[in-house]
Amino acid sequence: MGKALFITGTGTDIGKTYVTALIVKRLRTAGLVAGYYKAMLSGAEQAADGTLLPGDALYVSEVAGLTEAPERSVSYIYRDAVSPHLAAQLENRQPDFAKVERDFHAAKERCDYLTVEGSGGIICPLRWDEREHVLLSDLVLRLGLSALVVADAGLGTINAAVLTAEHLRARGIPLQGFIFNNWQPGDRMHENNKYMVETLTGAPVLCCVERDAAELPMSAATLTALYRS
Repeated sequence: MGKALFITGTGTDIGKTYVTALIVKRLRTAGLVAGYYKAMLSGAEQAADGTLLPGDALYVSEVAGLTEAPERSVSYIYRDAVSPHLAAQLENRQPDFAKVERDFHAAKERCDYLTVEGSGGIICPLRWDEREHVLLSDLVLRLGLSALVVADAGLGTINAAVLTAEHLRARGIPLQGFIFNNWQPGDRMHENNKYMVETLTGAPVLCCVERDAAELPMSAATLTALYRS
């Protein structure tokens, strides 16, 4: 069975899927058997025949050159671009986390390094009804994963990154570090944000990704050390 790493973000639309794709691409370029998995995806694209397409999985597959059908990499695909718990309510199709766990372990069996992408930020609710209250961090704990956090390099990232780190540690989820996205070399604010996030959280900013970068500025060896069995 392979190893896995969970990728979360400090919020929505900070480039988590983009960075995840670069991570999987880096591993595969190094000749490693790397895969991708996402438990729940909302805001799916819709094909002409009405079929829901998992946009995030499609993007990662294209960038990283994955051969597996993207639909196989996502357990639950929802139409509405809202939080997964609300998308599930709107479609009256609640997730079964026993199925998610089975799908996760099956994905781990198919590769050596499985990159697991979350939905939104770490406190994103996945199911919230009369039967279950499940946050994303609950699922991370259930799957026994450590976390790598994607953060935007710009204004507001200190607060978002520190709060994310504090929640992870309060829940007992190992924090491997941060990746800064939309990095601008020489930008005084970006450089100070990196310093402050590392100082306040005690966790490293492992690499900084410039806007529209085609490659992750991080070695495969450094990456693989973050994954755990």
